[in-house]
Amino acid sequence: MAGTPATPGPAISLRKVRETAPALVSLYKRAQDSLEKHGMSGGRAAVYLVLDYSGSMREYYKDGSVQALADRVLGLSAHLDDDGRVPVIFFSTGIDAVTDIALDDHQGRIDTIVAGLGHMGRTSYHVAMDAVIDHYLDSDPTAPALVVFQTDGGPISKHAAERHLCKAAKLPLFWQFIGFGDKRSSQFDFLRKLDELAVPAERPVDNAGFFHAGPDPRRVGDRELYDRLVGEFPHWLAAATAQGIVR
Repeated sequence: MAGTPATPGPAISLRKVRETAPALVSLYKRAQDSLEKHGMSGGRAAVYLVLDYSGSMREYYKDGSVQALADRVLGLSAHLDDDGRVPVIFFSTGIDAVTDIALDDHQGRIDTIVAGLGHMGRTSYHVAMDAVIDHYLDSDPTAPALVVFQTDGGPISKHAAERHLCKAAKLPLFWQFIGFGDKRSSQFDFLRKLDELAVPAERPVDNAGFFHAGPDPRRVGDRELYDRLVGEFPHWLAAATAQGIVR
């Protein structure tokens, strides 16, 4: 009698993570728990990290909040993508950098990158979305993408951001927005609106999620963060597959 097919394991093994990034082992294990909880164990996806480099983000870079998010995203990516790297887009008024973080060189990586960047500008979501789309399409993708998009406020052009999200809904990209800052701020009203754009009137599938990490994002527990990062992804994946967006 034929046996039951084995469930695919993580893209990068725990042993490999221990060898290349021992500081990320606990994050890797917690990410695994969330992936299993949401039916994503053994799943494959490209993972992107988009980071707000506007002037109001200065303290979040200084206090390590951005580096902490990058490490957590890298721990998640090790389950979903086998190259051990996460493309990172820094944006403000324009694109400030397109680079990456890697398992074997993650410690202090954000500070190293930021040290080479220039003036912190304003907040243009659409230029960052364009950069992600271009990078994804140029990489000859074989899997859908989970885009972790961090910001501490609304965009300077809401119309452009909404238009880009709706246009991107035809591509195998899911946008998980994370807000840093005061939960009572009206700066995040627009992201809540993006999260609720009508389907199918404005986009063929719901291709975005939003959660608020508060004024000190480092205090959000790893398990909660991972649950929020991957919680909506499988629902989008099912809808996008049914629509032929993911093949």
